Amino acid sequence: MGTVERHQTPGDGAAARSTVRRPAEAPDHDTRTEGAGGRTTCAQPREPRRYRPLWVEEPARRRRMPDPVRTAAVRAVLVVAVTLIVAMVALLCALAGSWLAFPMTLGSIAGTVVATWGVLDVWVTRQVWNQRNGVVSVPSSTARALRRERRRARRQERAAERRQGRIRRGGGTGQLSHP
Repeated sequence: MGTVERHQTPGDGAAARSTVRRPAEAPDHDTRTEGAGGRTTCAQPREPRRYRPLWVEEPARRRRMPDPVRTAAVRAVLVVAVTLIVAMVALLCALAGSWLAFPMTLGSIAGTVVATWGVLDVWVTRQVWNQRNGVVSVPSSTARALRRERRRARRQERAAERRQGRIRRGGGTGQLSHP
């Protein structure tokens, strides 16, 4: 595991022994070992390491948020972060007795109102998206039933158009005539 090396000490010039630890992962390609009879021989090189990826892909635990909801969430996080920074600056200015304490306090109050609006915007956007597109995991979703009805109506309209087209193209051919 460790190798012993000789180092000169700056004071008396005598050799001192020190142990140097190498990590287990470091390949030891040029290691010299003492064989039988005191001869120094080269050790056998180790097997080359197999390829190990830097990371392993794992499936997502939850589905990705819809784009409008994610946009609103990013906006809300940025507003909340700026509001917290302004509030901290207001506190520090107040403790230091700076003239900036009053404007920063007003800014943090306004930021709190805007941050509240941003968080509510995320909530409302998520609710609207769920109502319009349905919640996939709930079998009794209202949106799913509405989509089914719309699909059925479209199919019936297309079938009616096809029937009308056949009647127009037919021109009476293939129909029984009455005497």
